[in-house]
Formats: sequence, structure tokens, C-alpha cells
Amino acid sequence: MPAAATPPWPGGAPAPHPQLRVTNDDRDQVVEHVKAAYAEGRLDKDEMDERLHLAMTARTHADLMPIMTDLYGSRPPYIPPPPSLTPVHATQLPRPMARDAADRVVASAAHLISLTGLFIVGPLIILLTAGKSSPYVRRHAVEALNFHLTVLGATFLLPITVIGIVLIPVIWVLGFALSVIGGVSALAEGDFRYPFTLRLIK
Repeated sequence: MPAAATPPWPGGAPAPHPQLRVTNDDRDQVVEHVKAAYAEGRLDKDEMDERLHLAMTARTHADLMPIMTDLYGSRPPYIPPPPSLTPVHATQLPRPMARDAADRVVASAAHLISLTGLFIVGPLIILLTAGKSSPYVRRHAVEALNFHLTVLGATFLLPITVIGIVLIPVIWVLGFALSVIGGVSALAEGDFRYPFTLRLIK
């Protein structure tokens, strides 16, 4: 497909060459277009989920263009970016949704796998495998991994004090309980967040 035939980007800017690699901002623009089309009733939920998956896994502009051409023709609607002076916090970003039941099961496993003793290795493996293709699985795997890294760090640091030694068993019991809650929440497509967690991995 020649570059001249590809739709221009929002705002009338010339379209990049189809074989150029896309950025996260490019993917986010297409995601916003797809969500807008779903809100207007031009896509059903299955079509929206399929296109969101294609947008999130796109590598080049040629992968992104077909997602919108049958919705907006040669000029997709312009969605202005947020003001540069206004920081966008993680809580303001749209929460990724599960594509299907398999996504929910794998996301739940990212929490529950700690019950087998794979506290850090388990969520890390899920993050590096299924998390690459599913934003929903990635979100839960990252949350579980950060929590268990925090618990591990507390386990090494708390014995410095007498009170810390007493708290370690409580923290581990609480960690198991929270892992179960996180697993159930992931199955129900919830947005579970562990308390008192250092989120070192984004």
C-alpha cells in the first residue's frame, strides 16, 4: 500500500510511511477512535475488543490503518491530546478489559499462583508471556509482582527491629489472603489494587 493512499493522521497531518514503527502515542490515538466508534454504536463489543487487541499489538502504521479506514474513511476524527501542563495519572487512564474468559483466568492465576510458592517467579512468567498480548493480564500480573516484591523487601528489612520480627508472619498471612482476593477480583473483571505496595514495575 503506497504511503499516499493511507489516511492522514488526525488534524490533517500527513500519514507516516506504512512500514514505520508505531509509538505508544500512535496506538493510544487509535484506541480512542475505536472506543468513540463503539460509543456511537458503529461497533459491537466483540468488534471493539478485536480492534483494541489489534491496536495494542500493532508494530507498524500499516497495522494501524485498516482498523479505522472503514469507520472514518480518509479522515478520522481529531481527538485533542490533554493539555501538556496537566499530568495524566494512572487512575485517569482507561482500565484495560478482558477480551474473553481465558484472559480472566490467566489474570487470576497471576495472583493465585503465589499459593504454590511461586511468589515472584509466577507473576513474572505470566507477565512475560500472556502479558505481552493482553493488557488486562499485564495489569494484574504487574500488580501481583509489585506486591510480592514489596512483601519480600519487608521480609528482609523488618527483622532489624523486634516489632518487625513479630509482624513478618502477619504480613505473609495477609499476603496469602490478598492474593486470593486479587484472584477472585480478576475472574470478575475487577480492578483490584494491593494496599501498601511499592509499584516499582509499570
